Amino acid sequence: MNDKIKVGISIGDVNGIGLEVVIKTLMDSRILDYCTPIVYGHTKVASFHRKTLAINDFSFNVISTPSQAHEKRPNMINCWEEDVKIELGQITETGGKYAFLSLERAMEDLLAGNIDALVTAPINKHNIQNEDFQFAGHTEYIQAKTSSPDSLMFLVSDELRVGVVTGHIPVSEVPQKVTVEKILSKLSLMNQSLKKDFWIQKPKIAVLGLNPHAGDNGLIGNEEIETIIPAIEQANNQGIFTFGPYSSDGFFANNTYLQFDAVLAMYHDQGLIPFKQISFHNGVNFTAGLPVVRTSPDHGTGYDIAGKNLASEQSFREALFAAVNIVERRRESAELTANPLKISRLSKDRD
Repeated sequence: MNDKIKVGISIGDVNGIGLEVVIKTLMDSRILDYCTPIVYGHTKVASFHRKTLAINDFSFNVISTPSQAHEKRPNMINCWEEDVKIELGQITETGGKYAFLSLERAMEDLLAGNIDALVTAPINKHNIQNEDFQFAGHTEYIQAKTSSPDSLMFLVSDELRVGVVTGHIPVSEVPQKVTVEKILSKLSLMNQSLKKDFWIQKPKIAVLGLNPHAGDNGLIGNEEIETIIPAIEQANNQGIFTFGPYSSDGFFANNTYLQFDAVLAMYHDQGLIPFKQISFHNGVNFTAGLPVVRTSPDHGTGYDIAGKNLASEQSFREALFAAVNIVERRRESAELTANPLKISRLSKDRD
């Protein structure tokens, strides 16, 4: 049996920087020591990007199914037959159509167990909308496809891990969406992921307030007193080591985040702005709480630099390695659960 991890890669918007960061990542043959990459797209589209970037010493091994993947080559599955009009840097219907076809085929193989993880290149949340994709983004789509009751947008790096209670919704809707039940659900998913996916035995989680100065004892809003603090108390009663609420500005400015294994923010920008500032190009977007492993770089389609050979592949490479590491940890956890004697042997070895 071949246990080498197969990582599926969806190419995102063909008019953006998705294929550029994919190709640049896979040009490093050392990647193949850790996984077998399978890109879902089309060789003609890949060749267009490769030629635009003046990359001559790279090619894909074309396959029909993941079972045919070559362990020592970057592989590609052609997901359509027709020619595609590529307009780099432009938001077009075509860009969304083929981003979806790539994602759909990759998800089919992920759900069937034909690949072990999925790394998604950036999509445009507007032009990808169709009858089968009516979601705010990748996270919501994949959650629905896996029939999962909830998921956690979890931004991770070596420096910081940040999850959000509310994701891709207008700021005006945030207060009514921040409920005790929602906070508890996200804290539970975060706690479980830290243990299972990152192997942190007793995670310490910080919770941010919703209002400036975390409400300042009710002077600037009551959400902390009425919702966030009760959720923190209930989480601790459930054995989740949770602290806060903290005022976001001082929490990050004073490096208080370094005292915790993860941070739960109340809304998208509250968590993602400091994360991207602190983690620069190393950040990875991981969808926690699902039965499948999905990661992505923490940047968008990059229309403004598409085709100019300016896109950094660093975040995409980190997303690829994060997916491999999480699969490995889940495999090891499953093996330890199935074989309790191995846990005893490991404990003796450490004594």
